[in-house]
Amino acid sequence: MNITDKTLNPDKMPRHVAVIMDGNGRWAQRQGRERTYGHQHGVEAVRSVIEGAGEMGIQYLTLYAFSTENWNRPREEVEMLMGLLVQAIHNELEGLMKNQVRLQITGRMKDLPAASRDALQDAIDRTAGNKGLTVVLALSYSGRAEIVDMVGDIAHEAAQGTLDPGQITADIVQQHLYHSEIPDPDILIRTGGDCRVSNFLLWQIAYTELFFVPTMWPDFRKEDLRDIVLDFQHRERRYGKTGEQVLEQ
Repeated sequence: MNITDKTLNPDKMPRHVAVIMDGNGRWAQRQGRERTYGHQHGVEAVRSVIEGAGEMGIQYLTLYAFSTENWNRPREEVEMLMGLLVQAIHNELEGLMKNQVRLQITGRMKDLPAASRDALQDAIDRTAGNKGLTVVLALSYSGRAEIVDMVGDIAHEAAQGTLDPGQITADIVQQHLYHSEIPDPDILIRTGGDCRVSNFLLWQIAYTELFFVPTMWPDFRKEDLRDIVLDFQHRERRYGKTGEQVLEQ
């Protein structure tokens, strides 16, 4: 099912949508099942949202898959998630290639188990030439960790004499983030009903439009994404200016 229609304005499409995929465990528990059951069904939502983003012409889709804090979850759940990640990459790779989806990773990939790193790197390499939607998986990621790594890189360059501390600007900071080439998100969606950003893309979401929805992630589909994009297209983004100034542009 193609979700593009005349109510969406192609001139106001978001370039980048970021998603905090929350609610897998609670979704499963409400059905009397183990949390792992929800994670397994969450893959279906990922597939649908990737398909919908591609249909709408969105350029970048960043999915918060595993935070640095998630390493503190029960060992059995973490091991299941890492195994599910490898399985999902293998199962979805053919579809990614068919739909010209390019895969990238943001976060401390070195922290992942070897099998996960190998599967991800293979998918990154094989999809590198694709020209459609870029899907960024945030794995072992946190916004604060990204900022810490950025500060460390800038401090190292300053100590080496290749960067003048007095010349540091917002653009310099941006260049030292994990993926400086990717534009800031236009939309941040959090499923599952909670209203917080949970250490996700803290620098990048300064002017992002936020959408907190009650739908648990396993139930979220591309039609829900389309409704949010439609809502986004009716919002006025002022970036510190007045509404009158925006209209004059």
